[in-house]
Amino acid sequence: MSWIKRVMGFEAPKPAADANPVARGNPLGLASGRMLCLDRSLKLLLEGQSHVVVPDDEKVWAVGDIDLGQSMRLQRFYLDNEDYFLQMVMNGPAAEDIQDIILFGYHDVTTINSKEQLLSLTGPNAKIGMPVYELEGEEYGRQWGSEDGQTELTPLQEFVRSPDAAYSIKHLSMLYAREIGLLNRREFLLFSVEEDEEGVITLSTAVGVTLQITDIEVL
Repeated sequence: MSWIKRVMGFEAPKPAADANPVARGNPLGLASGRMLCLDRSLKLLLEGQSHVVVPDDEKVWAVGDIDLGQSMRLQRFYLDNEDYFLQMVMNGPAAEDIQDIILFGYHDVTTINSKEQLLSLTGPNAKIGMPVYELEGEEYGRQWGSEDGQTELTPLQEFVRSPDAAYSIKHLSMLYAREIGLLNRREFLLFSVEEDEEGVITLSTAVGVTLQITDIEVL
């Protein structure tokens, strides 16, 4: 996402004393500067099943860490191709504690210019947060919240690091998913309201698909 690269070029603010996550090893050896190579057969496998277009080999530009509590965390690997990031759901502190892997591609990033616009997209009368969301003719079921009607977006705190800077990002997010015609793979829809250090607010829409460890090679 382009604004993340912009903020990483500025002087990072000083986080609270207890805000830094505990340093951990990255899964599969992924880190800034490493090359992420996805199995060439994935493009053909996902064709007609998922809306995610698999990228070519790409270097990791930055790494994000989100602590979910109870030993659960998300690690995100933002690629040089700003249209993609790889997300690992980790169920423990070690690099091998991988629960799920999702490749996300950005579908849309909208800059929010007013409170009214934000409310129209994410407020009480918006579609985001409802049990079902339709995009590109596909229906996705809400993964977070058990309400019959709309549920609130989930707050997340992400710490992003590149080789020369670090930044904290606040998210308000909602996750949806749908089954596709492939064993042990689903397609995901992730909405996130994000704000940079200059007060610029964006609403990102990303579509993701389940990956397996065997789909990935790191160079």
